[in-house]
Amino acid sequence: MKKTHVIALLAFTIGLNAQQKSTKQSYSYSLNEAIEYALTHNYNAINAARDIDAAKKKKWETTTIGLPQINAAVGYQNNIELQKSLIPAEFFGGQPGEFAEVAFGTKQNMSASTTVSQLIFNGSYLVGLQSAKVYLQISENAKIKTNQEIREMVINAYGNVLLAQESIAILEKNKANLEKTLNETNQIFKNGLIEEENVEQLQITLATIKSAQENVKRQKTIASNMLKLVLGIAMENDLTLTDKLNTLAQNNIDLGLAQATFLVENAIDYKIQDNLVESKKLLVLLEKSNALPTLAAAYNLGYNAFGNQFQFFNSNQRWLNYSNVGLNLNIPIFSSLGRTAKTQQAKIALEQAKTQMLQVEQTLKLQFEKAKSDYEYSLEQLNTTKSSLTLAERIENKQQTKLKEGLSSSFDLSEAQRQLYTAQQNYLQAMLDVINKKATLEKIVTQN
Repeated sequence: MKKTHVIALLAFTIGLNAQQKSTKQSYSYSLNEAIEYALTHNYNAINAARDIDAAKKKKWETTTIGLPQINAAVGYQNNIELQKSLIPAEFFGGQPGEFAEVAFGTKQNMSASTTVSQLIFNGSYLVGLQSAKVYLQISENAKIKTNQEIREMVINAYGNVLLAQESIAILEKNKANLEKTLNETNQIFKNGLIEEENVEQLQITLATIKSAQENVKRQKTIASNMLKLVLGIAMENDLTLTDKLNTLAQNNIDLGLAQATFLVENAIDYKIQDNLVESKKLLVLLEKSNALPTLAAAYNLGYNAFGNQFQFFNSNQRWLNYSNVGLNLNIPIFSSLGRTAKTQQAKIALEQAKTQMLQVEQTLKLQFEKAKSDYEYSLEQLNTTKSSLTLAERIENKQQTKLKEGLSSSFDLSEAQRQLYTAQQNYLQAMLDVINKKATLEKIVTQN
């Protein structure tokens, strides 16, 4: 019996693991495909789209304030003990000066009514309609800004994964070359042609490379998970990148981009600040509109029924109807300058928003100049590091030959190798910088 339970538990565990593996998904994207996916599935992108939907609903909510409103009400009252009043007893033949208790009303009361109301004029409502439109524009511009930020984050995260992959590949190649050199040097040492220190020095360098390789592998895992987070992909899923770092770097060399004309009015941050200024203008109008009269109309229709027994749904129950129509005009006359103070506060807030607009304009121009300079420098560094890498490879090869011929020591080779490894990483970083700096510049000059 116990054996049967063990087998059943094992089968359940295997089935559960198989089910978990079947739900695991695999993704494969180029950089452009990753960007398109993130614009739909990134968590911030999803909520930004919902903000637009909420703004549209808010706009309609504001619009309905000026449309006819219909409300119905049903009321029921059970007077457990009717309220009593005192009246002179002489009305009923009693003695003068005495009072008699009299109860007015019935024990059971029921009412039903319908009210139709219509706002005819309200200055605040007109301003509210304009504000709802601006609120929608703010949400739409916020979505554009979110998309731009997501695009830049995807490019940065995608590039970091490629950088880690290329670093691992280069370190693996360096390790293989160094292991070959170490074996050859060890044979030369055994033949008594060089000192043991030459072998030991190469062993130190090899250990350093192995440690660096393990560290980069861990960094690749972190970078890949970061990219998954930006894309909106669960961490346990597999993600394969189809683009190569060198290809992306070459594709992002655009000398014309640095010469492009920057129109600050087209920048999304400028448009968002312009929305803020517009909202402050509407706030001033709102405070001014509070001094205007408001006019509303209403029509009421209702029925009341009374009785000492609950018989309101009987066919012989008598219902008493009533109806009325009316206008309500509210005219603000004097607020002890309270409305004036609120209007002045709104005007101050408007001036502050205008000053912020100037600050945003100047900041965007500075950001553009810096982004353009950084991008141009990244292009220069790409060429410089590529040339340095070629020289470092040539120097390292020469030191390899000299060591085999006994004309140099492993210390000289190790120095050349460190120089080569640094040049390799600098070149990889330069390619990544070209991609990232271009993304930063495009985010500033792109309109949507």
